[in-house]
Amino acid sequence: MGSTPEQYQVRTAARRKALQILFQSEISNLDYASILSEGLCIDEVGIPCDYTLMLLEGVKRNSKEIDELISSISENWSLGRMPMVDRSILRMAAFEMLHVDEVPYSVSINEAVELAKCFGGEDDSSRFVNGVLGRIASLSIEESQENNGSRSRKAKSKREKKGTHG
Repeated sequence: MGSTPEQYQVRTAARRKALQILFQSEISNLDYASILSEGLCIDEVGIPCDYTLMLLEGVKRNSKEIDELISSISENWSLGRMPMVDRSILRMAAFEMLHVDEVPYSVSINEAVELAKCFGGEDDSSRFVNGVLGRIASLSIEESQENNGSRSRKAKSKREKKGTHG
């Protein structure tokens, strides 16, 4: 069953909060839990909801896998060369794409592209984010087809998903 419009809005806000905390963590070199427990969040973040916390924990728990994947896909761009905010967006969206089954790839990508448009470190951040995440989606779909011999749930067409949102 799909998400309601209210859930969609909550998750959009949760992603924005998670990005801000991930970025703050990267700048300050503090773990996200320390930022939250010490009240070091920027004012806009407010109290993170469960989805924000799940994204933060997921990025932390899967950081090695996510960073290796992003590094292998982002041609001519090492993680260290990427603007910090773009790197944070990619990490969060890659986690969601790989580990949050109820959110279609297209939703994760679109939400990440919108965040890159708002906060991206370069003029072409949104295109860069879209390209990297599109390759992750393609690889995940190919892998799913090889393993299952069928399309993954996340790769289903819009007609098959009928009105679901992340």
